[in-house]
Amino acid sequence: MKFTGVRMPMNPDEIKNEYLSGVYQDMAEVIGIDSVLKIHQSFRGQTVCFPVDLFNRHYIACQIIKEYDGHNIKKLASKFGYSEKWIRKILKDSGNRNE
Repeated sequence: MKFTGVRMPMNPDEIKNEYLSGVYQDMAEVIGIDSVLKIHQSFRGQTVCFPVDLFNRHYIACQIIKEYDGHNIKKLASKFGYSEKWIRKILKDSGNRNE
């Protein structure tokens, strides 16, 4: 693996988690050192914030509409982490009149 623009003190295969600073060490435990090196190369110097929601609301709304069976609002609310009121609104806005 070649990392241009980044001064590597050693071969990437020789890097251990404990050599990394701060959050990089935590990330390496979760995703591995190779992935951390790629993230560092792409985003170093930037402040990166990971939103709580992984998926956008449009995708979630489509999934809710797809999985709705006429009686599972509570289950969908629990599965997707939204209120039953929001689930009902999505179904109503979609034209689903069985909500």
